[in-house]
Amino acid sequence: MKLDVGMLTHDLKTIPGYARKVEALGFDCLWSSETQHDPYLPLAVAAGVTSRIKLGTSIAVVFPRSPMVTAHVAWDLQNASDGRFILGLGTQVKGHNERRFSVKFESPGPKMREAILAMRAIWDCWQNGTKLDFKGEFYRFDLMTPFFNPGPIAHPKIPVYIAGVNQYMCRVAGEVCDGLHVHPFNSPKYLREFVTPAVDDGLAKSGRSRADFTYVTMTFVVVADTDEEAARQKQAVKQQIAFYASTRTYEPVLAAHGWQDVVPHLHRKSVEGDWTGMASLITDEMLETYAVVGTHDTIARKLQERYAGLLDRTAFYQPYQPTLDDPRLPRVIREFNG
Repeated sequence: MKLDVGMLTHDLKTIPGYARKVEALGFDCLWSSETQHDPYLPLAVAAGVTSRIKLGTSIAVVFPRSPMVTAHVAWDLQNASDGRFILGLGTQVKGHNERRFSVKFESPGPKMREAILAMRAIWDCWQNGTKLDFKGEFYRFDLMTPFFNPGPIAHPKIPVYIAGVNQYMCRVAGEVCDGLHVHPFNSPKYLREFVTPAVDDGLAKSGRSRADFTYVTMTFVVVADTDEEAARQKQAVKQQIAFYASTRTYEPVLAAHGWQDVVPHLHRKSVEGDWTGMASLITDEMLETYAVVGTHDTIARKLQERYAGLLDRTAFYQPYQPTLDDPRLPRVIREFNG
């Protein structure tokens, strides 16, 4: 399992130093997310100052951009990084699509699948001169003149990962993608019994195997060398788990362990704004199920043992984030790379 890191700064002026530092420390991939900032611009900056670390979006929201726009951005980032770019896409929920981005939200699973197939058709046109003639239910692309064609690049195979929680999206990932961004709110049992079978169905449909596919996530962790550190981090992780578990979308993650009945109680407290009360509903057993607890000396081994065969790469999820100057961090990274 590889250890990745998130883009903890989106300030384009400070990204060069940050990117160089995480590469020097030995992280395998630097992921940029679409929250308060554009997810692609930081990676363009990072591509120019690094040479080894992979660069990916985790995730970019797919529907607000035309697949043609996304195809152009991904093509340029793949070229600038000499083949180190990973295009990670997600649908986001209906409310954000319609009210934050003001775009139509319809059939997210089929539309995601079609967007990916459209981008692959566009890339094939640019790389191989294939006539662009894509017609689907949601997208049509059949005009590409030389003036708008960027032409071939040295590394045209761009890995595409998508974020998925429900089984339909996991099947889409297995069928048409190179990887799946597993939600941080997960457990080995949920992955083994809910996610993996759906992905395997998609892989079988596309004639591929597990070896052709990558599972990536960010993991809830408590990394503490003192009781005080551990208590503080455990409370913060319980709060984060409660936040996700209060949404009905993630009920299957709880149902895998028979805890689905807590969802309405968490949801009610979230509506009331009782964030402290929400965290109190997350038991120590739940914490140990959805988070990995260890010290700087043991966390790498515990993560690898828990997710062996289930995940290929991970990163430490908020609220815990490694301090890059922490003298204990290089050892953790070496254990993943060793």
